[in-house]
Amino acid sequence: MSGYEALAKKLVQRAVKRGAKQAEAFLQVGRQADVRVRDGEIEDLTQATSKGAGLRVFVKGRLGFAWTSDFDPSTLDAFVDRAVALAESSAPNRLNGLPDEADLGRFPDVGPLFDPEVASLPPDWKIQASVEMEKIVRAFDTRIKTIDSVGAGENVHEVYLANSAGVHGSSQGTSVYLYASPVATDGQQLQTSYWYDAQRFFADLEAPEVVAKKAAQRAVRLLGAKKVKSQKVPVILDPTMAAGFVASIAGAANGDSVYKKASFLAAKLDQRIAPEWITIVDDGLKPRGLGTSPFDGEGVPTRRTAIVEKGVLQHFLYDAFTARKAKTRSTGNASRGYRSLPHIGTNNLYLEPGTKAPEQLIQEVPNGFYVTAMLGHGANTVTGEYSRGANGLWIENGELTRPVQEVTVAGNLTEMLMQLDAVGSDLTFHGSTGAPTIRFKELTVSGE
Repeated sequence: MSGYEALAKKLVQRAVKRGAKQAEAFLQVGRQADVRVRDGEIEDLTQATSKGAGLRVFVKGRLGFAWTSDFDPSTLDAFVDRAVALAESSAPNRLNGLPDEADLGRFPDVGPLFDPEVASLPPDWKIQASVEMEKIVRAFDTRIKTIDSVGAGENVHEVYLANSAGVHGSSQGTSVYLYASPVATDGQQLQTSYWYDAQRFFADLEAPEVVAKKAAQRAVRLLGAKKVKSQKVPVILDPTMAAGFVASIAGAANGDSVYKKASFLAAKLDQRIAPEWITIVDDGLKPRGLGTSPFDGEGVPTRRTAIVEKGVLQHFLYDAFTARKAKTRSTGNASRGYRSLPHIGTNNLYLEPGTKAPEQLIQEVPNGFYVTAMLGHGANTVTGEYSRGANGLWIENGELTRPVQEVTVAGNLTEMLMQLDAVGSDLTFHGSTGAPTIRFKELTVSGE
């Protein structure tokens, strides 16, 4: 047993001894490093370590929570006492408590999440990769005059959890990333775009050259962008934009919002809400996933949960408190850091890919809009209304032609789900949310 796991158990034992009926300790330890370069020189080099403990205690249905980053033994007892005192002075709620015994159990084997190569990356790698990306971006096209940011970094972290129900566990993980955001100009307008990649394992990371070229291409191809006339046409979202749409659907599947009837999906469980080729999954078990973990923020084993399966709304997402409120079971979706109480989140969220190549989705459209960037947070998960500023490329006779900007894509999420008429084969993850290219049969594009 590591020293941190032993500490988590000790905090729980102290809390119970001081009068807590239930207690839970959540510890995080980590280090991260990030390098940004400009004109071949290091602009910013950040290296940081962090550690902290959060303690939840329950006394007669009353919740107390405290956190600390001071692990000195002389202060930890007072930290525990503070959490208990906060519980004793808070209002009671019969729904408060650790996850129900039925929701606890053996943690699944999620495979390796820790890469020794990432953990031992030298600073030189981050600098060299960043300098290389900057050179490639600048050489890609003479119209790229400046670069907003370019850099690389890694993160190494450990999580430890223990509670008074006898649950205890730990998880180690790594992540490594590259990013580039160039600015292109044709003398008339500026266009900024980006590309990045983040993976748990170094071997899975896109090469610096790939990241740089994708970022440069995305910026340059928007030069000369103009508005189009307002019209209803097929709309295609590239994988990065499709991931945002999927996240909106998951937001509407939040069990607490559903319980409060503050979701457009609230009354649609077990109903068809999309074509049969649409399956949206939250998967805490995905091999090498950035959102993969053997347990959630409350010690509930993670799992694969189909939010939408073959077009039918199958599940909402719950943590222990909201599940109790809705008289159902936790789905292992408690998300947290040591400074926060658990709340409903996602693990690895994605739309399952289809069989068509993304090029085919474009070729089948005689006149439409291919979206590569969106502005604002225009999805209202309560009403389902959707309206976002968008940039991208116009489709004519199955080909991407002229760049488009300053238009608005609008619809209603209920209708948009049913309007999904094609899903690409190119499932792409950026972080822990992923999607392939998706096509809507018809949406309103508002421009001139």
